Amino acid sequence: MSTSTEAFPALTNDLLLRAARQEPVERTPVWMMRQAGRYLPEYRALRADHDFFTVVRTPELAAEVTLQPIERFPLDAAIIFSDILVIPQALGLDVQMVKGKGPHFPDPLSGPEDLERLRTPDVSQELAYVFEALTLTRRRLEGRVPLIGFCGAPWTLMAYMIEGGGSKSFTTSRSWLYRHPEASRRLLQAITDVCVEYLIRQIDAGAQVVQVFDSWAGLLGPATFETFALPYLRQIAEKVERAHPDVPCIVFAKGAPYALPALADTAYDVISLDWTMDPREALRATGGRKALQGNLDPAALYAPPDAIRQEVRRMLQAFGPRGHIGNLGHGMHPDHDPEHARAFIEAVHEESAAMVSQS
Repeated sequence: MSTSTEAFPALTNDLLLRAARQEPVERTPVWMMRQAGRYLPEYRALRADHDFFTVVRTPELAAEVTLQPIERFPLDAAIIFSDILVIPQALGLDVQMVKGKGPHFPDPLSGPEDLERLRTPDVSQELAYVFEALTLTRRRLEGRVPLIGFCGAPWTLMAYMIEGGGSKSFTTSRSWLYRHPEASRRLLQAITDVCVEYLIRQIDAGAQVVQVFDSWAGLLGPATFETFALPYLRQIAEKVERAHPDVPCIVFAKGAPYALPALADTAYDVISLDWTMDPREALRATGGRKALQGNLDPAALYAPPDAIRQEVRRMLQAFGPRGHIGNLGHGMHPDHDPEHARAFIEAVHEESAAMVSQS
């Protein structure tokens, strides 16, 4: 499949791109992490016939799922349906998605000697299905909204590769940082190299924005984050920016408010905040140097629509009308009511438009 961007229709809604650059917008753009997924009945119907990684690896199915929330809601961006764990798969590890449990690595890395098991992947071949899905989706969007690509951050991917799945504490993975610091750096650099090429090729294939998910950043203290997370996050942003200077990059270091000043000194354009972070404190910590994204508590979507609107109004007032992308502080939950997602999206649009008109 060709990945020439010359074939793509012109973008008619560039609110997200303008907000990422801290340019004036007539209203705050909004999208939701995990906006395509289990809370949507149309997604559950499709998954009844296909397992998770079959959907991820089949461009036609991945494009269909990506577009499901776009057809249903007035969102300002689509995010490609994929998974952060496709990189460990490309590195040669077996990753399964177990119903009711989540990701499972039957044979995780148990010690530094296991680094020899990892291969150096040909990203263009190993992850071609993602690039094909992006190109197909970008065409089917017909310029309605920008398309977001993404990857997992090196520390978060390392944590899964060693722990073998999800964990509350990831003690096995965190112990590597102290017991095997040099092997940890080797592993993090190997992951980083793949992340860089993966994101660049996603943009080549049609992604107009990219996000790096450091979902387990909050398990690290400030010193370990500075040593084992920040240098690799910084590399990714710098190298992607060098290849595609006009494409905004977003970083989401969940649970790590102490990292905000350091992240503000990287090449990322946008810093995404989880729901525990105070937007006003984040603005002070970043000095207004970066756009911010977030950060409504996903649990707020269990509230009635009027209460959701009140929470949205509070969020928007804290961030202000410029340099903000509306989002949740983490992903949609499987038991969220789709109509409450709609209430969130519409409240962001209406309340922010009113704020802009009054300013």
